[in-house]
Amino acid sequence: MSQDLSPEAILKHLDNCKLAPYYLFYGPSEFLKETALAKLKEKVLEPATADLNLQIFYADEATAEDVMDAARSLPFMAETRLIIVTRTESFSKADLEKFLPYLDNPVPSTCLIFVARDANFRHPLFSRIRKEQRAVAFLPLKESRVVPWLVATARDMGVRISPEACAYLHQVVGNSLMELHGELEKLSIRYGANSIGVDQVREMATKIRGYSVFELIDSLSEKDCQKALEALHKLLEQGGKNSALSILGMLNRQFRLLWKAKYMKARGAQREIPRALGIPPFLARKLMTQVDNWSEADLKRLLESLCMVDSRLKSGSQEDILLDHLIITLCEG
Repeated sequence: MSQDLSPEAILKHLDNCKLAPYYLFYGPSEFLKETALAKLKEKVLEPATADLNLQIFYADEATAEDVMDAARSLPFMAETRLIIVTRTESFSKADLEKFLPYLDNPVPSTCLIFVARDANFRHPLFSRIRKEQRAVAFLPLKESRVVPWLVATARDMGVRISPEACAYLHQVVGNSLMELHGELEKLSIRYGANSIGVDQVREMATKIRGYSVFELIDSLSEKDCQKALEALHKLLEQGGKNSALSILGMLNRQFRLLWKAKYMKARGAQREIPRALGIPPFLARKLMTQVDNWSEADLKRLLESLCMVDSRLKSGSQEDILLDHLIITLCEG
């Protein structure tokens, strides 16, 4: 894993015109893979001949011979031909081995991308690509990397947004990169080239969602059961399908941050909280105002309750009754 490239590294290869003749894109983050492939197409293919020099194969429909025939073809009135093989792990072991001779003598004008969710690196094809440092890992972003990703993505989109506003957006929307990207696009349309701060993101979030998990957390911290239930029901109405699990996930994330902040504050490490938790200072200050409302034992019991409710929701229990009971229990201790 340590020798695998990051998505940022492959994009640097594009910028520096050092694209290799083949790569393996693997990992569970489909959104990051799609984003990288879109940028690859934009950089590598010439608009006038893009359709003639791009071929996409599906491993459960095409043969290895089909892919190699396309890869060995010369580009049409362009310098580069791009071949993308999706669901590569669907090939049989024998079919995967058929690609090995091509790797010995790849066509310089072709860039062949093998795309897989799971890659078995015990197979000679995948292990060889990794050994040659052409395997690119598309993994879910760590919590501390989401805000830097938002900042970089906004910059690429020409959106002028502060890191604090990105952090607030992360808190409101959660960790879904697809949803975060969609919200950045909406902010771009609304505010254009104007600078975007926390107030603009808050206004947009309110228009889109009416309530955010912040209102729910604040009400819980104040032990205001009525407000907390109102915020919960609004979030459920706005969220649609799977909204209960999404709300539970955001609560779990927020209370884990509170638990960690509580632990660090009790040990005199307040200054280290932003760096240790991967959050900007203004959010750390907000946590500091909330942690005194909870003991470490309270937070531990709360996280255990969230885990129990998550299990019951996934087993098909009625979500509104479960969540109402959870909120009442949290407010009343």
